[in-house]
Amino acid sequence: MEATVSDQRPAPDRPATFREVFGQGEFRAVFAASVLSWVGDYVAKAAVTVLVYQESRSVALSAAAFAVSYLPWLVGGPLLAALAERYRHRRVMVTCDVIRMLLTVLIVLPGLPVWAILALLFAATLANPPSQAARSALLPAILTGDRLVLGLSLNASASQAAQVVGYLAGAAVAAVSPTAALLLNAATFGLSALLVQLGVHDREPTLSAAHRTHLLRETGEGFRIVFGTPVLRAISLLVFSAMLFSIVPEGLAAAWAGERSGNGLDSGAAQAVIMAANPVGYIVGGLLVGRLVSPAGRLTLMRPLAVLAPLALVPALLNPPPVVVALLAAACGFAVAGLIPTANGLFVRALPNGYRARAFGVMATGIQVIQGGAVLVTGMLADRFSVPVVVGVWSAAGVLLMLVTALRWPDRATVDAAVKAADLANAGTGSPPGDRPGSASPRPGQRTPRRHAVM
Repeated sequence: MEATVSDQRPAPDRPATFREVFGQGEFRAVFAASVLSWVGDYVAKAAVTVLVYQESRSVALSAAAFAVSYLPWLVGGPLLAALAERYRHRRVMVTCDVIRMLLTVLIVLPGLPVWAILALLFAATLANPPSQAARSALLPAILTGDRLVLGLSLNASASQAAQVVGYLAGAAVAAVSPTAALLLNAATFGLSALLVQLGVHDREPTLSAAHRTHLLRETGEGFRIVFGTPVLRAISLLVFSAMLFSIVPEGLAAAWAGERSGNGLDSGAAQAVIMAANPVGYIVGGLLVGRLVSPAGRLTLMRPLAVLAPLALVPALLNPPPVVVALLAAACGFAVAGLIPTANGLFVRALPNGYRARAFGVMATGIQVIQGGAVLVTGMLADRFSVPVVVGVWSAAGVLLMLVTALRWPDRATVDAAVKAADLANAGTGSPPGDRPGSASPRPGQRTPRRHAVM
């Protein structure tokens, strides 16, 4: 296995560089495997909807095939993610990739009824929460300091790009052969498993067998530490609030394009422009802010960007043409990209190692539920009011929400105390804080001594 470069942290007054991040051999392996899995996932979503429609000629069943991939997070995301705490992260990621590869191959077997296709797809997506939780918990062990923040920015930007590429490639290949598209997805999972197996160190589980209790109890501990620790709670509310409105232009793009097509764009082109704008803005924002702004500067910008993100969408009230709508959505994506990786980096610093996978499950499930709920509610409102009015008013409410969230942000001493508590916990053997004899680290929500501010 290739040796990693020196772990010396970049100077605190300058951002980490791409060379420093990609100089870590393990990060290169995890990054490449993640991109392959993401592209494969989106190819599969496009292909399965086509396959189910060809088999059933039912739009409802085709839509159900697309929605199935979100169900594991809704019905048991935190519980499944907690599994990643109990086992070696590399083993979890490889096992999940192999399971998804085999089940995807089964989906293309000829003559399968639609219910069997949906059941196999659901079973395959059950591997997503533990796999993604293991990857999230592994990254802080590979990257340190500002390298982690830049690595998170790169991952987020790559995920957005993979969504665009995967949907386009999946739709193009599935139009010719859904079977070929699904086999392509299976191949991406196989390559992902190989990259992780060969390129990632085999570390001990963060939750040792001696400290395991019951999976439900361990899952509940994930909720308690996220919402019971003031700093983690503040970060989670900031992230959830950002997700509440940034998804709306993408979710309402079809209706918006239908109401406002013209100016050289038909409704299909207008929808594509609006849907692609937010991911493109996110990619640009994540790379520019993550690479060009210093660590201290990103922390300073975090709350202003939180307010700017919904503010960028308020001009939708003026009912602009689709190209302008796309620019507004891109500006929102840019602001969210400048905010989220910094918030994630701070979240990791204030989180004990033994809770990383479980906390990821809580956050990822919350984001899925909030995004789906935001699209559902605004879609219902758009049945009674025009889309520009709904988006503009929803975003104005988002500005107020973000202002309240920013004003209630914990003071510097509280933030620093949470980071110190996590440092004390992480100085032990990796088992959860409070479970080791003589541990000085607190239970979720317990106060700790203060030190020099980190923000």
